[in-house]
Amino acid sequence: MIVVHHLNNSRSQRVLWLLEELGLEYEVKRYQRDPKTMLAPASLKAVHPLGKSPVITDGAHTIAESGAIIEYLVERYGNGRLIPAAGTPEKLRWTYWLHFAEGSAMPPLLMKLVFDKVESSPMPFFVKPIARGIASKVKSSFILPNINSQLAYMEAELENTKWFAGNEFTAADIQMSFPLEAAAMRGGLDERLPKLTAFLQRIHARPAYQRALERGGPYDFAK
Repeated sequence: MIVVHHLNNSRSQRVLWLLEELGLEYEVKRYQRDPKTMLAPASLKAVHPLGKSPVITDGAHTIAESGAIIEYLVERYGNGRLIPAAGTPEKLRWTYWLHFAEGSAMPPLLMKLVFDKVESSPMPFFVKPIARGIASKVKSSFILPNINSQLAYMEAELENTKWFAGNEFTAADIQMSFPLEAAAMRGGLDERLPKLTAFLQRIHARPAYQRALERGGPYDFAK
């Protein structure tokens, strides 16, 4: 039995969605973040030394990292589903977007979340204007331009195809959902980017996506 070690408000929601798309049986073992620090509990380290999510166990195998988990599940249990045929242009795009999601798209979004918290967190009055000034400068000169550039790039990539790897829905779209949902919540993705907005509407309408939310619980992308 596949066990998803599911941390609330984490990337493991994508794993639940993939399992629902593949129609696989699985167990959800839940972990809760510390409400003050938002860090994962120490009990997750008993599953994987880094104590982070997502991580799954499947028999003797323990697999961490979203991309690695997706590749493992699709290759082991997909029977050709949710992945383009080897050697095709679509397969090359599939691999690219599978890695782009965490390697390129997520870092500036995470940085924005951190610097937003710097601006809003309580601190001594004599430090506050300096800290907020630095955070504002970093956001305006580096973080936001990177986010906007990436969103424009992704919007253009969907001009000619319905999904990221091509005209068929694949696991690459599941992987790409997380940074795009985060961008819609806190990164400037709105109706000015109609292709990306339509992408999010399509995935939200998928029955497997909705079942995964029922199993894993809602995700607050503002945190």
